[in-house]
Amino acid sequence: MIGASREALAAGRQNLEGLTDSTSVDAAKLAEELTAVTVLLDREVSLRRVLTDPSRSGQDKAQLVSSLLAGQVSGETVDLVSGLVRSRWSGARDLVDATEELAAYAEVIAADKAGVLDDVEDELFRFGRVVSGSHELRNALTEPKAGAAAKAELIKKLLGGRANAGTVRLVIALVNHPRGRSLEQGLESYSKLAAARRGRVVALVTTAVPLSDVQKERLSAALGRMQGRQVHLNIDVDPTVVGGVRVQIGDEIIDGTVSSRLEGARQSLEG
Repeated sequence: MIGASREALAAGRQNLEGLTDSTSVDAAKLAEELTAVTVLLDREVSLRRVLTDPSRSGQDKAQLVSSLLAGQVSGETVDLVSGLVRSRWSGARDLVDATEELAAYAEVIAADKAGVLDDVEDELFRFGRVVSGSHELRNALTEPKAGAAAKAELIKKLLGGRANAGTVRLVIALVNHPRGRSLEQGLESYSKLAAARRGRVVALVTTAVPLSDVQKERLSAALGRMQGRQVHLNIDVDPTVVGGVRVQIGDEIIDGTVSSRLEGARQSLEG
């Protein structure tokens, strides 16, 4: 997002955080309702155009939202969406993207308040690795002809009893409403939201063998000093790297693996 849309999303996130500071507000319920609103806005092109029309007043658009959603979702969700449509947007689809992101962020907040956010982050990462390694599973979860209920049931069978309820809900929302994203892209966006909640960044660490808890702590501390903020490690064990560690934070890559050094030596010899 750029310009006005980015500012509108930031304001929406602040409103969500302020609202969920109250212990009486069910963040998981907000996530579910915001997901439903996202589906509505994604489907109804004319509606989202009206709600982002700069020629209409913010109050007029907020009243339209209230008339459409009152009685269908909670008052908190109506207030959040009303706040969004009062803002200016660079494009109509940005409103849908923002609503979807707030839905996922509400789920992240619910996990944080329950003290299971680290577990949810790890579960999402591991699920992404499972999908990447199974062509059959990927096809089952992305097949357009498969119904939403069937996909949700498959995810519940895969993750039920093995993952937090918030993880299951996030994956179901992504699979049933990918909106042009791959599963990996969607899961990565969730990971970034979880990291943002804690004021930290995510590092994808690839090693030949599992790291001990002490090694994880040392690596996280070292990367934290480099980044100037906390770093959450997503660790992928890949024997093909032979030894050493490869770290990716955003677009930055630190490759200290043996396989990388061997490849560099091979290229030097060929050159």
